[in-house]
Amino acid sequence: MSGFKSLFKQTFIYGLATVLPRMLSFLLVPLYTSPDVLSSPAEYGEVSVIFSYFILFNVILAYGMETAFFRFFNKEEDKEAVIGTATISLVISSLVFFLLALIFQSHIANVIEIDVKYVNLVIWILLLDALVIIPFAWLRANQKPMKYAIIKILNVCINIGLNLFFLLALKDLASEGSFFESIYKPNFEVSYIFIANLVASGFTLMAMLSFYLKLKFRFNKTLWKQMMRYALPVLVAGVAFSINEAFDRILLKELLPSDIADSEIGMYSACYKLALFMTLFATAFRLGIEPYFFSHAKSKSPQKNYALILEFFVAFGSIILLTVAVFAHLIKPFIIRSEAYWEAMWIVPIILLANFCLGIYHNLSVWYKVTDRTKYGAYISVFGAVVTLIINLAFIHQFSYKASAVATLVAYASMMLLSFYFGRKYYPIPYNLKKIGLYLIVSIALSALSFYYYPGNYYIGIAMIIVFLGLVVFLEKKQLKQILN
Repeated sequence: MSGFKSLFKQTFIYGLATVLPRMLSFLLVPLYTSPDVLSSPAEYGEVSVIFSYFILFNVILAYGMETAFFRFFNKEEDKEAVIGTATISLVISSLVFFLLALIFQSHIANVIEIDVKYVNLVIWILLLDALVIIPFAWLRANQKPMKYAIIKILNVCINIGLNLFFLLALKDLASEGSFFESIYKPNFEVSYIFIANLVASGFTLMAMLSFYLKLKFRFNKTLWKQMMRYALPVLVAGVAFSINEAFDRILLKELLPSDIADSEIGMYSACYKLALFMTLFATAFRLGIEPYFFSHAKSKSPQKNYALILEFFVAFGSIILLTVAVFAHLIKPFIIRSEAYWEAMWIVPIILLANFCLGIYHNLSVWYKVTDRTKYGAYISVFGAVVTLIINLAFIHQFSYKASAVATLVAYASMMLLSFYFGRKYYPIPYNLKKIGLYLIVSIALSALSFYYYPGNYYIGIAMIIVFLGLVVFLEKKQLKQILN
């Protein structure tokens, strides 16, 4: 159990690095959805579409090199060669993208129908974010979660602080006819959101500058080719993931009538944020287990540990699913300030469950990562992306963002099932399917009952949570006692 104690410790710290910053960034949702800041769901919808492009291009600029770095850092004896090769590769590719994007920014703005001043800011942010990919991966590979967490948290604190200053304080100062009146421009709020992001990304690069100063710039061409062969399927999978995660906003903008598209996207994106609790848990867990998967791949009987990890994940994830479903209507006024957005609350349990399936998929994906069959990850992710595109293209006209929510769930659930199927064939892991299935069925059923049939009835909702917690404690008491001891 000592390995599990280390895993849970790192998962907790990485959780702080992911959960706490995003919980802090949660403050931005009530800020953006306040009528005094962004006047309507349409403006928030415009911001959401731009962030969708962020997600896609962040994946492209990383092109799977982060995952390849983990694999070869644990596999190769010459660690310095791995670090240098991965870093030089990403620096060169990022600078090439940056120069080309700046040259053609006007054409890019015309194609994606976004103001060129926003495109310019996005290009700079993408460059800065790409340059810290390997430094952050190096911290994780060397088990330095505290430094990782501190820098991530400071990044978001700066981002939030500047958002508050630009969108609230600066606006108030300008209204008083002071010096800031010449800086603050009406309807310039969207630009300020990305300027805040740019400054925070610049700070992060400065904080990681010591990595570059100590780096031995060694580039191994043979090693690079091996890493690229490993990374490219991960890139395909990443692009497919970005389609599943964010491309629905782009499709909504393209397929809905122009007079309602931004408003529908704004409502959908705001209520989507209520599923953040599941996303945070799944992301923190993934950050903790990914190095663990690789470092323990050659240990004795790692499959038993992998099986137990998934069991814990499903148990905790089921508790989060049920808890958020019970209290979603209670917390929505604190997070989504304007009632103009609440029309889309229907999607919340759907997106929660979708992200839960995605988290299970990440746990199941250990089989193709430790066996170097990353191409299967690409195949599965592409299948999920195709499902997403088909459902959105077929049903957005009729069902708007509801079709997007269902598409996300179907895509992630199908990916989860496919990964399980192929994993049993190539790297059998003795998962306790009866217990995992019980947790899933009971939590989904109780969540649906609470959210759709007993909304706001917290006596019934809390009773459901207590019953489910009792079930988990009863079934996991042996493992919990071992970990606590």
